[in-house]
Amino acid sequence: MTADHADVAVVGGGVIGLGIAWRAARAGLGVTLIDPEPRGGASWAAAGMLAPVTEVVYGEEALLGLNLHAVRRWPEFAAELAEATGHDLGFHTSGTLLVALDADDNAALDPVYAYQTELGLAARRLRGREARELEPLLTPGVRGAVLAEGDHRVDPRAVTEALVEAACASGVTFLDRRAMAIATDAGRATGVHLDDGSPVGAGHVVLAAGCWSGGVEGLPAGVVPPVRPVKGQIVTVRDPAGRRVMERTVRGMVRGRTVYLVPRDDGRVVIGATVEEQGFDTRVTAGGVSRLLRDGAALIPAIEELDLVETRAGLRPGSPDNVPLIGESALPGLAVATGHYRNGMLLAPATAEAITALLTGGDVPDWARAADPARFAGDRGVRS
Repeated sequence: MTADHADVAVVGGGVIGLGIAWRAARAGLGVTLIDPEPRGGASWAAAGMLAPVTEVVYGEEALLGLNLHAVRRWPEFAAELAEATGHDLGFHTSGTLLVALDADDNAALDPVYAYQTELGLAARRLRGREARELEPLLTPGVRGAVLAEGDHRVDPRAVTEALVEAACASGVTFLDRRAMAIATDAGRATGVHLDDGSPVGAGHVVLAAGCWSGGVEGLPAGVVPPVRPVKGQIVTVRDPAGRRVMERTVRGMVRGRTVYLVPRDDGRVVIGATVEEQGFDTRVTAGGVSRLLRDGAALIPAIEELDLVETRAGLRPGSPDNVPLIGESALPGLAVATGHYRNGMLLAPATAEAITALLTGGDVPDWARAADPARFAGDRGVRS
């Protein structure tokens, strides 16, 4: 690798791009990562739920297969990353408690639980009293719950910082520039044009720029990833004494609305998240914050006594079918890793595994076939 040429150029410095860069460098490749603000984007605004069971949705069985593979990869991935950096990643395997506030919400949990058990997922139906035994700060009015023991959680900011450190230690070169276009020659991706006009040559390019992936120029129409931004606002509160507020993630149904509360070891609780089709709008709104705090406190009343420490909005990269794009594109020399929507943190280790297999001359693993970008090869993609 030279200053202006790499074996691999990774476009995007979120958890997906960082994971790929780290794994590819560990495999012996010379890697350049291009992002004006690594650590930023959706990864920094994520809650850190690794939740294939409580995230399962009717008709998304293909995504469930990806997510189940990914959650099995997380213990080893977390151990390797922690050993490489010494960082505490806040990785916990205590599960998710999906709770219902009132009788109507509890009735709505029945088909959710039936679907989970039909799919063979680890889930257990609980009465309200049993749920409060697990999480004593739940409101006494909680009517029922489902305990998803196969869900985990992690601190996404700790993971992102650790990946930056691990990538640097593995020899990854960071360019704090924006990738404006994919360079091509004779029908093959050959590198990246930066926003200052300079080129970066590469044997392979990996497009992992989240919801901005569709705005990178230079791609044939059928190769542009059809991803869009889906806005999500979150709120972070904290126990002033630094005590952990809850033992596990609590996801709630509050009069038909959904909300989640994800604890951190230092007393923080992340409450989220709105789902808004607002384009590239990252404004935090009074209405979004108000709803999250109201619904969060409906489940855990003690939330009202905690310090409000942060509000933030991030942009999830959504695909037309909610399944990510992971694999070779129709343009030789270009791999795609985007469209992870609400499962970017969960799928980061698995995505890095699949893309690194491609970069080192192998094939995409069988479990990743459902994420083949070729399923959108006839689309014209999207542009910012």
